[in-house]
Amino acid sequence: MLKATWYFDFVSPFAYLHNLRLDEFSSHLNIERKPLLFAGLLKHWNTKGPAELPSKRIFTYRHVQWMAERLDIPLRFPEHHPFNPIPLLRLCIAAGCTKKAVDSIFRCVWQDGLAGDDPEHWSTFCDAVELNVSEANDLISSPAVKSELKTNGERALEQGVFGVPTFVVDGHLFWGTDSTDLLHAYLAEPGMFESPAMKRLESLPA
Repeated sequence: MLKATWYFDFVSPFAYLHNLRLDEFSSHLNIERKPLLFAGLLKHWNTKGPAELPSKRIFTYRHVQWMAERLDIPLRFPEHHPFNPIPLLRLCIAAGCTKKAVDSIFRCVWQDGLAGDDPEHWSTFCDAVELNVSEANDLISSPAVKSELKTNGERALEQGVFGVPTFVVDGHLFWGTDSTDLLHAYLAEPGMFESPAMKRLESLPA
């Protein structure tokens, strides 16, 4: 199977929706889940997140809610958004970035509607990844966990990642939940980006 890296941040509702589709690739991709700080990408590329523009914020929230309802996916926005996701990102790393840990944290945020930076919810998140609060607090404060989160962001930037969620497969970026079908097409036809029409896109003047 091909190796794939999936970059995500728990603050992203699109990452929540995309996470629910990862099993579609279980027979084709060996997926390595890599949490990173979305805000770090925005800072590097000098761009704004959708929640920073008032009209884009409400559109994005409506779009996500519509998508979830259309697909019969449970979704409840957290009490406030965006929130500081760093504690959850570190908690995920402390729990080994397993599928179970990733799924559990996403479920707490986007199904139960819990803001990731509210201290009142911390024990719920720790229970979800099967760590006690004391152990979790020690782990997320450790240099190793902090360093891994930073490294994830640096490696993503080296690969050109500009948003979440993003798959990196064979050096190609597949950004957003709406690129899922594009990735399916690529796996069925790995040479699709070598066609004359696709190659021409790489040299268009800005």
